[in-house]
Amino acid sequence: MESNYYPRRKRVVIVDDDPEVLESVRLALESFGYDVETASDGATGLALVERSRPDLMILDMMIPKRSGYLVLETLRQIDDFPTRIIMITANEGNRHKEYAEALGVDAYIRKPFAMDELMREIDRIFDES
Repeated sequence: MESNYYPRRKRVVIVDDDPEVLESVRLALESFGYDVETASDGATGLALVERSRPDLMILDMMIPKRSGYLVLETLRQIDDFPTRIIMITANEGNRHKEYAEALGVDAYIRKPFAMDELMREIDRIFDES
């Protein structure tokens, strides 16, 4: 039960096939009080997000079993899907960024990134909600 005294902690799902990125982002977010779940491939990440309906998804573009774009396209077909999305990628192409933005990502961050850059984007997204 939520109350004004004990608000629900924000839930975040991280989907990335790089175990170092997955673990470092998970640890950083948990240190700031977020509830975090992780997946290392697109199919598992999509199922996790559909089941848990997190407040935010941090989604790598190039992941096995279903690319970040396919995950994003699937989620955008759900009319009332509440999850905000940050796409992270090592891809340098602007065409990829434009497509991600057309699909409605809330932020697009290129790897490697500083953790404070990611945290600023998360703060901005949650301040807007």
